[in-house]
Order: sequence, then structure tokens, then C-alpha cells
Amino acid sequence: MPNIEFDLENGLGGEKKDGAGSRGHSIYDTNQFETGDEYQNLVRYISNYREGRRKSVASILPEDEAVKKPWWKFWARRGVAPGMDPNTFEVPDDWLITELRQGLRSSEIEGRRKRAGWNELTTEKENMFLKFLSYFTGPILYVMEIAVVLAAGLQDWIDFGVIIAILLLNAGVGWYQEKQAADVVASLKGDIALRATVVRDGSEQDIKARELVPGDIVIIEEGQVVPADARLICAYDNPEAFEEYKQLMAEEEGEEPKEKKGGEDGDEEEDHHHGVSLVACDQSAITGESLAVDKYMGDTTYYTTGCKRGKAYGIVTANARASFVGRTASLVQGAKDQGHFKAIMNSIGTALLVVVVLWILIAWIGGFFHHLNLATPMDSSNNLLHYVLILLIVGVPVGLPVVTTTTLAVGAAYLAKEKAIVQKLTAIESLAGVDVLCSDKTGTLTANQLSIREPFVSEDVDVNWMMAVAALASSHNIKSLDPIDKVTILTLKRYPKAREILEQGWKTEKYTPFDPVSKRITAVCICDGVRYTCAKGAPKAILNLSNCNEETAALFRAKASEFARRGFRSLGVAVQKNDEPWDLLGMLSMFDPPREDTAQTIAEAQFLGLQVKMLTGDAIAIAKETCKMLALGTKVYNSDRLIHGGLSGTTQHDLVERADGFAEVFPEHKYQVVEMIQQRGHLTAMTGDGVNDAPSLKKSDCGIAVEGASEAAQAAADIVFLAPGLSTIVSAIKIARQIFQRMKAYIQYRIALCFHLEIYLVTSMVIINETVRTDLIVFLALFADLATIAVAYDNAHFEARPVEWQLPKIWIISVMLGVLLAVATWIMRGSMFLPSGGFIQNFGNVQEVLFLEISLTENWLIFVTRGGQTYPSLQLVGAIFGVDVLSTLFCVFGWLSGPSYETTPSTPSQFIDNNGRTSVVTVIVVWCYSIGVTIVIAIVYYLMNQIAWLDNLGRKKRSRQDTTMENILAHLAKVAIEHERDDVKGTSRFHLTARATEAEMDE
Repeated sequence: MPNIEFDLENGLGGEKKDGAGSRGHSIYDTNQFETGDEYQNLVRYISNYREGRRKSVASILPEDEAVKKPWWKFWARRGVAPGMDPNTFEVPDDWLITELRQGLRSSEIEGRRKRAGWNELTTEKENMFLKFLSYFTGPILYVMEIAVVLAAGLQDWIDFGVIIAILLLNAGVGWYQEKQAADVVASLKGDIALRATVVRDGSEQDIKARELVPGDIVIIEEGQVVPADARLICAYDNPEAFEEYKQLMAEEEGEEPKEKKGGEDGDEEEDHHHGVSLVACDQSAITGESLAVDKYMGDTTYYTTGCKRGKAYGIVTANARASFVGRTASLVQGAKDQGHFKAIMNSIGTALLVVVVLWILIAWIGGFFHHLNLATPMDSSNNLLHYVLILLIVGVPVGLPVVTTTTLAVGAAYLAKEKAIVQKLTAIESLAGVDVLCSDKTGTLTANQLSIREPFVSEDVDVNWMMAVAALASSHNIKSLDPIDKVTILTLKRYPKAREILEQGWKTEKYTPFDPVSKRITAVCICDGVRYTCAKGAPKAILNLSNCNEETAALFRAKASEFARRGFRSLGVAVQKNDEPWDLLGMLSMFDPPREDTAQTIAEAQFLGLQVKMLTGDAIAIAKETCKMLALGTKVYNSDRLIHGGLSGTTQHDLVERADGFAEVFPEHKYQVVEMIQQRGHLTAMTGDGVNDAPSLKKSDCGIAVEGASEAAQAAADIVFLAPGLSTIVSAIKIARQIFQRMKAYIQYRIALCFHLEIYLVTSMVIINETVRTDLIVFLALFADLATIAVAYDNAHFEARPVEWQLPKIWIISVMLGVLLAVATWIMRGSMFLPSGGFIQNFGNVQEVLFLEISLTENWLIFVTRGGQTYPSLQLVGAIFGVDVLSTLFCVFGWLSGPSYETTPSTPSQFIDNNGRTSVVTVIVVWCYSIGVTIVIAIVYYLMNQIAWLDNLGRKKRSRQDTTMENILAHLAKVAIEHERDDVKGTSRFHLTARATEAEMDE
């Protein structure tokens, strides 16, 4: 017998000759009715018509026809005609009539793509101009825009220009940084794009899967991901079966809907397959089926499923969005709201607006007592409207929303370098606060690579012979090996003599792959004229083949039980020589070992305050063995205990919260676990990879699609990981906490700045009838934003516990820092009333000296709020140093100092320079004083963070339980409303009854 190379299971179609028919045209194309024979058009109409199926409107309309937009909606996109929208497009029947050898013509592709869209699951692209405009919206920015109008009304053109510059700077930097970060993520996504082999213009072409259109002829082969929903045509090496496929499609069109027989519920409908299996696809991510599903002529292979066997032609029937996976993904894609992060920013902005209004009220009351006018003199800042303008500028942190968004965007780029794609910026905040991580076992905690332990060998059997037989009873298609066959073959690296046995001229006569009935693989091989039947499979199935004595059988069963208790997967090995009795050789024990770094990573995760729960579909013995090896704890339960274990209410919640893991888990169990943990006040991250995991990924606070996840899971997840292993996830959590720390440091800094100037300026206005000139105030605001935009690139530490905003703590610390800064500024200003001039040495200007002191102490405050655990980045130091130099130049040369104010009491005039300049000695004194102020503030900040009650202020209780409510909800879950109708009396009623169990519902 010839060597058949193990491809017999692929199955080939019948011997048919290639048809010469051409693709049909749309039956609703009126141009076709105007040409050709009348009856030809009629026959075409009859042939293409299908009973009960709505025809796509798209085929009636010209390609370029679109709904005109109203003239006044100049910003809107051109409307799309009905049936032309890719989101609602239905593929016309005539699109699915494509010649196998020719495929589609290149000229047809663009027209189809316009109607059907790209073959990918994507979100709608943002309009970049509208994105830029969005940086001018929000409570804080609206106030600054009011300040622009006010400056224009006061004809204060310097302030007008600088405020607009601040707004444009913040918007420009924020837009650019977010776009740059998005480009990094997009390029990373592009690197993992699916590819497809397609027949076009009579030749095979390799293209990106996103370029496919309905009607394309694709080649589906083992080892590849199915690039789109496609209907199978015929085997790759039997293209003549295309005629048989066309005949099958014609027969299906002519079939009448079958009526159900009386008494049948239709659930047990017999599957009618045509011919032999063309390919086998792994649909576990969609249906949960663990075994590959055989696909026959006319069957549909689903987008993103993996082809495990065979090679065949298929025709694309739908693009990604209209595919089974795409429709599932669309169900879990919600609106992209800003969520908790935006709520925090809005609450801070609103609070600061309320505070600034109160300060304006106090300043106006003081102004009335000082007899100030509403808007005059125009060249002075000492009038009521200028007070409003000044306080709006200093009291509203215009850079707050932009700097925080930029920090998140730059952080997303950092995560992208760690192979983590952030789909939603606010997910970074959620990831930083996660305290429970529900992780998959396979591929995340373990290597997803089976390894063979020391095998059990029967008495008087050579281990090399057993390993050789095991390799013979395996698939030899090295392009796409089954994991078990792969590890069996690769284990021969440890057995050189077994490899020598395989080099003795073996030929395979017949290969029978694993099937769930016999539970074994068999291969008939010939060597030196002797026929050997090699078998490998479930221990019980292999034991039943042999006629060994009871002692050997008992030992074999005991070893199989021991392996099962330890969570190992066992495979028996046996061989039959010619027609002799079967010889039981031994047993292989397989196990998916933990990754080398997993145990250390889990210990690190626990140090970070993370509780790791393992969720696996494997048996409980395997789950417990894995937990032991990883020091995760042994409180692992079967998922049936969650649903059918008789637990409910608080008891059920306690079980989930305290468990180390669950075995034999299905996707619905994951959703239930997440929900219960969240009800106890925990922030939960969930990993998943299949379509069925999408609901639990969406439900969790941070959904994580692991490496190799389906597109539906990626669409539902907040973060998509492109690298395997738990260490990647833990690294991402550290980075997220660092990003959070940067935002928190900036927010504390910015609130303190607002209170600093509000307290000092209002008290100065009320007490001595003086303020800092508006021109200098706007530059203070500009410098503050210029310097701190670099905080997004700062080196930050990560906390060893899940982070939270702790707004009460932030407000207390920020207000205290603002008060200290205001006191420091008052000390400097008060010294200038002394006869000696105080801090002014030789000569100086009050406005410029105040400007320099305020600028230095405020800029350096960011070094305090960022903490001292890490050194500041060069970007941050460089930005702040540059602003400090500018402030010093302002002070030395007296830029924008303006005329002196008449204060009560008056400032000694002998030290005041009328040109606004300040001596270098005075500048040095101010620098030294500012350094001292910063040191004092740093000490106070450190001491405040050491206060235990303040450190925990605003933290939510993570493990809270409401026993009463949990029990009430559990009891309500067991109750159903039943409707009864009395046909005699003609009445009906609703009443409460016990809910049927799942077993009763199945019956």
C-alpha cells in the first residue's frame, strides 16, 4: 500500500466537470431588462427569486446614489441611500454566484465594498476636527471662554490674546497627544491583522482579511483562521465538484419548507450532510464545543473560528459586521461614555466653580468698601470686572481636563509597548483600582503547552518501543498538529532510541483520527513486511482492547486513577502485531504546566493587593493541582456548586468571595462570579477569549481579552493583550497605577494653585486694595499649564494596594497646601511694608517680585505632590526649569509690570523701581525664599500622608455585605409569576409559584 500521508480524512467530492456558467446579475437591475430577450430576463428573474426572502434594496439603486444633506448641515456627512448603509446591508443573492476558477474581477471589488463595507469589526472613526473642538467643551472651559469675552469687553487685548493662547495650547497639545497615542495603538492592531487567500481575476492572491467582500472565493485550510462567514463549495484538490455544489444550491432553492409531524417539537431535527467532510473547524469560542466540528458542502464556516483539518474553497456570504460573531459583538458594544473618570473631573470642576463664585462675591464686597468702579479705570486691574476676570483665570484650572486626558493617552501608549491595547482610555483608571482578578488557567496561568511526565510502562516493555508506538499512533501533518499529538511526537527528543525505531522504514497504511465513540486513535503501519496496529487513547478504551491478566489490569487502573487525582491527562498505549493479541504497553501522563514566572507573578500580585481567582473549564482535580503548584490556595470548587449546590443569598456570595478558583466553568458562570464579587464592593478584572465570554468581559469593571482572543471578545473588552501570561496583566496594572498617580499628583497640585491665588488675591483686594495685574495673572496661568503638561511623561511610583480617588483626602491636602502657599506669599508681601524694604534688595518692583515668588513656589509644588519615591523625569524638570527662567526674566526686566498701586498702608517708595525692574540680588533672595517655602510644604505634605485616618479617608469598603438584601434577592430568584386561564369561566389570574429548575425546564 502507498504512503497516504494521513490526509484520507479530508474527504473529496464526486467527479464533476467544471461548469462554464458566468456570474448572474441582480434581478432588479432595470438595465438588464432593457437589453436581451424578454424571456431570458423572465427566466433569470424566476431562477433568482426565493420564497419568503426579502431582496436587498441595494441592488435597485445606482451605486453613487445618496441622500442629499440639507444645505445648512454643512458639517454633516453626505447621507446614505436606503440599503447602501454597510451596517444594514443585506447581500443580494446574485452576489453569491461566483465562478470557482475565475473568482471576482478586480473591477467589481470597490463597488461591493461601498455597499457592504470593510470586512472587520471596527468602531466608527472620529471626526478629528470635531475631536479638536471637543477640547473647548466642559464646565471649566466654558468659564475660560467667558473670560475671553470679558477681556474683550474690557479691551484688555493682552489678556484676551493670552487666554485664547492658553485655550489653543491645551486643546492642541491634548488633541496631538491623544492622536499620537491612538496611532501607536492602531499600528499595533494593524500588525496582527488577519490575512486570507482569495481567488480573483483567475489567480490566487494573498490579501488582508479586511479587504474581502461578499462573493469572494476564499481558500480555507488547516492552521488558518476563517477570515469571514463563508459557505463551503468543494475540496481544494477537487474543483470539479463545483458543479455538484451548484446543483445542491439549486435543489435547496426549490425545496419547500418541511412541515413538522404531529407531536414533534422540532428539537431533534436530523442533520442532512452532503458528501464527506471537507474541513473541521474549532467553534469552541462560539458554541463552547470542545471538539472540532465537521463541515460539509454547503455548510457555513464562521468568521474567526480555526480550521483544524482539511482544505477547501468557500464563498464569502457576509462581512464581519453581518457575521455571526459580528452580530454577537454588536450586542455588547455600548456607548463609549467617559464613566467614572469624567464624573470625577466634573465634580472637581463644579466644586472649583462654586468656590470661585464665593471668592468673587467676597472681592466685590471688599471693592464696594474701597469705592471701586465697575470697569474703570480701563488701564488698571483695580476695578470690579477685572477682579472677576482675575479670579476666573486663577480659580478655574483650564489645563485640568486636557492634562489628565493627555496623561491617560500617553499612558495608553506606554501600555501598547507592553502589548496591551487600551480600547477606552478610562479603562486605565479601572485597571488601577482592580482588587480581584479572575483569570483563565490555560494560556494565562499555564503555558498552554502539554508536557509528558515520566510515563508508566508495563512490565517487560521497553519505554522506547512504547514512545515509538505512541508517535506512530499520531497525526504526522506537522503543519497543523493536534496539541496531544504534538507533545507526543516532540517528547521523542528525550528518547533517541525511539527516534531510531521510527527510522526503520515504516509506512502508514491507514490512519483513523480520534473520535468520541471509540475514544482512541489508531494507525495501521507496516515495517519489514510486518503489520502493526498502533492505538493511543483513553486508558479505559485501550485497556478494553487488550486481554491482559487481572493483576496487570488492576495496576493499570490504579495508575490511571492516581494520574486523575493529580489532575494529569492520561493516554493508554497499545499495539497489535499482525493478528496476534493486543499488547498493553503503558500509559502517558500529560499536564499543562504553569508558566515559569506565574508563581512569582501571583506572589507579586498579592503584594499589590490583588486577589487572583482561577476560572477554568478543566476538571476540579486539574484545577486543584495547578493551584497547589502556584500557591494559590486549595479552596477550588466545582461550578455546579454555584448553580445547583443549594446555596443562595449570603452563603453563595461568601463562597464566591472566599474561593481561590472554580473548575468546569462555563461562560455564564463567569458572569455570575463577576456579578457577585461586584455586589460585595470589589473592583473586578476578568480575562476571556471567546465569543461566549463577551457578556462577562462587558460586565466586569475591566474586561481583558487575552492573547489569541476572538474579535468578539476583543470588541467587548476594555483592554486587549497581545502577549500571553499573567505577568503581562500584572505589569499593566502597575503601569495603570503609575498613570493614576500622575493624574492624582496633578489634580492635587492644580487645586492647591487655585486656592493659593484665590486666598491671597481676595484677602489682598479686601485688606490693602491691591491685586496682581491681570496681564501677569494670565502668564501665571499659561506657565502653570506649560510646565505641567510634561507631567504625563513623569516617572511615577505605583502603590502597593488598589488605588482610589479619595476625593475628601485630595481636597483636604490641596486646600492645606494652598493655604501654606498663600501664607508664604503674604509673608513676602508683608515684608515689603518694612522700612528696610524686606525682601527687596537695592531696588525692585512689587508686582514683579510677587509674580516671581508665586510662579516659583507654584511650579515647584508639583515636585511635592508627585511624591519622593522616584526621581522626576528630565521632561518635567526641563519644562519647569524653562518656565522658571521665563519668570525670572519677567521679574528682572519688569515686563508687563504696569503702574504702581496705591495701597493701604503704602509701600516705602525708596526701593521701588518705576520702570518695573528688579535687582539680581532681589531675584536670588526670592529664589532662596521659594526653595525654603517648598521644603516646608514638602515636610507638611509628608506628615499629612503619615496620618492613618487621613490616608484612609475616602476609601471604599471593598468587602461589604448586605445579608438582608442578598437573602431577599436569593429568595425572589426562586419565585416566578404564573398565568392561569379558566376556559370555562373565561377568567384568568396571575399568582406566585416556585420557579422551575433547569432540569425541569429541559424536560
